[in-house]
Amino acid sequence: MTDLFDLRPTHNSHRWYLPVTQDVTVGPPGKKFLFGGVGLASSITAMERTTGRPTIWATAQYLSYAHPPQIVDLDVIVPRSGNNVTQARVVGHVADTEIFTVNAALGERANEVEGQWAQKPDVPLPEDCPPMPRWNPQDKDMHDKIDLRVAKGRYGAARADGQFSEDGHAVLWGRAVDGVPVTSGLLAILADFVPSATGHALGQHAGANSLDNTIRIRQLVETEWMCLDIRIHGVRSGFVHGRMHIFSQDGVLMATASQSAILRLFPGR
Repeated sequence: MTDLFDLRPTHNSHRWYLPVTQDVTVGPPGKKFLFGGVGLASSITAMERTTGRPTIWATAQYLSYAHPPQIVDLDVIVPRSGNNVTQARVVGHVADTEIFTVNAALGERANEVEGQWAQKPDVPLPEDCPPMPRWNPQDKDMHDKIDLRVAKGRYGAARADGQFSEDGHAVLWGRAVDGVPVTSGLLAILADFVPSATGHALGQHAGANSLDNTIRIRQLVETEWMCLDIRIHGVRSGFVHGRMHIFSQDGVLMATASQSAILRLFPGR
């Protein structure tokens, strides 16, 4: 298996399609919808396979929901392809309903200069961290494909004093449970867990629905676990804003990501 989703080609190299099965969804029972990270990841994969170039950055705008057993068609558009960089986008739609739009730049340049200033946080190893709690552990969905461990932060419990976090900082370890190799698509799926730290930041039961997902790929390296360093920057007017740095287990900065999302509060849960 090479991906966490079943992206399929067609006779047209610029059109792909994605069956919305239960295992790529999230949400409450009976109201499952395509996980936003899968929308971005499948679009990145479609663009990389169509253009033959690796992703530099990609950003998804989420417009609507796709539910099982619908089929999402992904149309790859390439307005500009230069010597080193291709500018492309994907329109993901179910029939005439647009579900997401993804814009991206793909390519690479020969250059020996490199550096890294972001540093992996000093947290316990994955095997020493508890699993991230799930609301419905018996309900099969996207969470069954991703192993997430809580290295720092409050997941699944409100603060006794109901106060905000001091810094809005949470850290997860993440990996694909089936040994899926590290790809830009896998990082895009993990990046969509930025809103998961909303409850920790607010000190109460809360979550968020993504409006967008932007990822910038620095370097893909083979690693079993990825360290997801999350910062919730602020909440206001019913929206939450945050970012994530994704590191390999030994500290290589693989990608940075950011999101805005619709705030959801769950009082009394």
